[in-house]
Amino acid sequence: MPSAKLLLVEDDPALSELLEYRFTNEGYQVRVTADGDEALLLASEELPDLILLDWMIEGTSGIEVCRRLRRDKHTAHVPIIMLTAREAEDDRIRGLDTGADDYVTKPFSPRELLARVAAVMRRIRPALAGESVQVGDIMLDPVAHKVSRRGTVLQLGPTEYRLLKFFMESPGRVFSRGQLLDGVWGTGSDIELRTVDVHIRRLRKAIEMEGAKDPIRTVRSAGYGLEAT
Repeated sequence: MPSAKLLLVEDDPALSELLEYRFTNEGYQVRVTADGDEALLLASEELPDLILLDWMIEGTSGIEVCRRLRRDKHTAHVPIIMLTAREAEDDRIRGLDTGADDYVTKPFSPRELLARVAAVMRRIRPALAGESVQVGDIMLDPVAHKVSRRGTVLQLGPTEYRLLKFFMESPGRVFSRGQLLDGVWGTGSDIELRTVDVHIRRLRKAIEMEGAKDPIRTVRSAGYGLEAT
């Protein structure tokens, strides 16, 4: 399997050099920039597998970079870990609400960051490699375009399949209706938000099984997520 591509966006030269060295030694392909605008350009030129994004950077801010990456259908699925010196709870929540998957508060141990990145890569690698992905008792084979639960093949429509695949690539994470529209239908879609609810109901019906728990979690005023059952 090819090594993972990592985009590091950090404007502290010493920290950037240290992280580039540590991740390269771990086998990652690392591209580095200190500038938010260049980060967006690099991400569009060569899609990274994961982005380490500092909150306070030159040019476009880290929070705005995160927002734009999530709005672009080509980068909407790329995991983002924010690096921030901000410790206020409101700032952390703002980063997560913008679309970050995780955050690490400075100062941090490079070993901790390596472990966090490795955990994310273990989760997304099957999908990147075209291998079957399993969350709880649901198995999705992206090559055969087949979904099964407890050994029974499920019949899903094309939109429900894409929706389930999107959820399974980020198990446990809650997505807003807007994020689901961008990630599943694309940023150019003119579909209304309530359409997401319709397809969520269809997906629930397609994957329901007697004696099995509903894996789709509804979070009031927030959105939907997929939990391992």
